[in-house]
Amino acid sequence: MKVIGLTGGIGSGKSTVAEYFRGLGIPVFNSDSAAKRLMNDSEQLRKEIRKLFGDEAYQKGILNREFLAERVFNDAALLEGLNAIVHPAVRREFQEWVEKQDAPYVIQEAAILFEGGAYKLLDEMILVWAPKELRIKRVMKRDSKTREQVLARMDNQWGDTEKTALSDHIIENIHLEETQKQVLAIHASILNK
Repeated sequence: MKVIGLTGGIGSGKSTVAEYFRGLGIPVFNSDSAAKRLMNDSEQLRKEIRKLFGDEAYQKGILNREFLAERVFNDAALLEGLNAIVHPAVRREFQEWVEKQDAPYVIQEAAILFEGGAYKLLDEMILVWAPKELRIKRVMKRDSKTREQVLARMDNQWGDTEKTALSDHIIENIHLEETQKQVLAIHASILNK
């Protein structure tokens, strides 16, 4: 079974594209959702996160996402430390999930497959792309964030030029009808290899 990576910068529309693949019967593992769940549910991860960020990392037993975001998106070393804690746990869960699937291929959706080097473990990569200004507007609306907060998050991700060079497929996600057509073409391409 092939394992395909699906990534793109914040606000590019990865989740929308993932839903189109799900609609085609392709199992999709959302790494970002798994990471959030594991940071709340795994006692080992909670312990390591508290060690790195202090007790403020959790409020009333729940991950304090705003506090963590504020810290990591302004401190590359803290972001690297958090990723070193969370990524191996997500990778293990993903591998267990893959073993339970029965499909011609599966997709791992994650924001930073390139940045962490995980793309090297995958058969093919799909990059979801949208113009920077459109992405900023989408995230500001979706997450009620300021332009500066969105730009700080973007600064922690690779640029489109770097990602494009390592991608097997690129989906330009501006108009949904066109995005769906591109998903169908990529789906056919993967099935026919």
